Amino acid sequence: MAPSPALLSLGEPLIEFNRPKEGDGRTWLQGFGGDSQNVVIAASRQGASTGYLTSLGEDWMGDAFLELWRSEGVDTAHVARHPTAPTGVSFVTHGPAGHKFDYLRKNSAASLMTPDGLPRDYIAGARVLHLSAIGQAISDTARATCAAALEIARAAGVKVSYDTNLRLRLWDIDTARGVIDATIARCDIALPSLDDSRQLTGLEAPDAIVDHYLRLGAPLVALKMAADGCLVATAQERFRVPGHRVEAVDATGAGDTFDGSFLARLLAGDDLRAAAAYANVAAALSTQGYGAVTPIPRADAVRAELARAGRAG
Repeated sequence: MAPSPALLSLGEPLIEFNRPKEGDGRTWLQGFGGDSQNVVIAASRQGASTGYLTSLGEDWMGDAFLELWRSEGVDTAHVARHPTAPTGVSFVTHGPAGHKFDYLRKNSAASLMTPDGLPRDYIAGARVLHLSAIGQAISDTARATCAAALEIARAAGVKVSYDTNLRLRLWDIDTARGVIDATIARCDIALPSLDDSRQLTGLEAPDAIVDHYLRLGAPLVALKMAADGCLVATAQERFRVPGHRVEAVDATGAGDTFDGSFLARLLAGDDLRAAAAYANVAAALSTQGYGAVTPIPRADAVRAELARAGRAG
């Protein structure tokens, strides 16, 4: 049996249709989305070995995802195909408040995943398993699948990474708080965003939010603060990485790019400061084009920007 990739991610991929701000209102760019799959693409482009766990429809969209993942070096050995359920779809539009998502995902193939379809040995052989709150929110069976995968990982000593990505169209705030807090308590690397965390916790200050997640039991918290960078904390240390300034046009996958890049650099042996600085720059660069996946930078571009920023500083 081939060894498991270092990083596995579990969740729902979404075929993306993105309408550019400067377009005619009728033209859509077809791309790829879904937070958990964006993470593995980002990590793979930074040099990590990755694999994805999901279910796709037996449709052109599922075929397109498999082609994408294979071209990006993402292992698809345990991607299932559902004979009747479709692959999910997302639509991204842009306005004064930023990007907005609409979906066609009800009863998607990924939402029908069940725990008995999980490859236990594959998960147990990884170094990190990444989950997100969106994967938990799309259906009761998907939530149970995420919970089962988390327990398989913990039993095998595999670290669990978790993004609190909040979509209140999928579940109510009270349910979200309960599930997310319980998952934070059992993860190793918490990757919340500031806006979501303010809704989930009722807290405003970044340090208070980080304290909340540390008290719940997460050993490591990296709070993403968009243009203001990130705040990283453990019980022993705490530091901020300032935002990296670019001409941004679309922040659709920036948080996911941070997640994948941060995890890739930790897997490569970077310390927390180096991994956070790298991920911060990667996330900023990902906002310079439209779509979640296409603008995700590769390692050479991130390193060149880090060097340029270092010289500028």
